[in-house]
Amino acid sequence: MTRDSDALVRIQVTPNRSLGTRGFVWFIGLTAGFLALPMVAVVGTMVLWGLLPFMGAALWGVWYALNRNNADRARLREELTLSRDQMHLTRYQPRGAPLTWAANPYWVQLKLTEKGGPVEQYLTLSGGGREVELGGFLSPEERVQLHEDLHRVLARLR
Repeated sequence: MTRDSDALVRIQVTPNRSLGTRGFVWFIGLTAGFLALPMVAVVGTMVLWGLLPFMGAALWGVWYALNRNNADRARLREELTLSRDQMHLTRYQPRGAPLTWAANPYWVQLKLTEKGGPVEQYLTLSGGGREVELGGFLSPEERVQLHEDLHRVLARLR
C-alpha cells in the first residue's frame, strides 16, 4: 500500500512469479536431458533422425509455454485507488483492454467468502451496481491479508 497526494491509499496487486531466469535455465536444461535420455538407445541409427525433430518440437513447446506464461504474469495486475469520495479498481489483463470499476467507498461492501466461491477465500467488492473479484491470482493467505488491510482502510473512511 502506498499513499499519494490525490488518493488516500493506492494498492497494486500482482501475481507471484516463482520461476526466475536461473530456474528457467535449469528447467529447460533438465527437460532437454530427460528428453534426450531415451534417445541414447537409438544413437547411430536412422531412428534417431526420425525422433530428433519431435524432441526439438517438444522442447520448443515447453520453452514457449514458460516464456508466454512469464510474459502474461508480468502484464497482469490490479490497481485499487481509494480517496474519500471514490474507490477505483483497474485490472490490467495480459491481452486486451483494462477492466475498470468505480464506486463510492461509503457504499462499498467488502466480502470474503471462505468456502463455496470459485476459489478458496474469494474476495469481492460490491458497489456501483456491480460485484467485482479482487486478487483472484493471489494465494488464499494473501487474499485474507488484503481483506484485512482493506477492511481497516474502509473503516477509517466511515
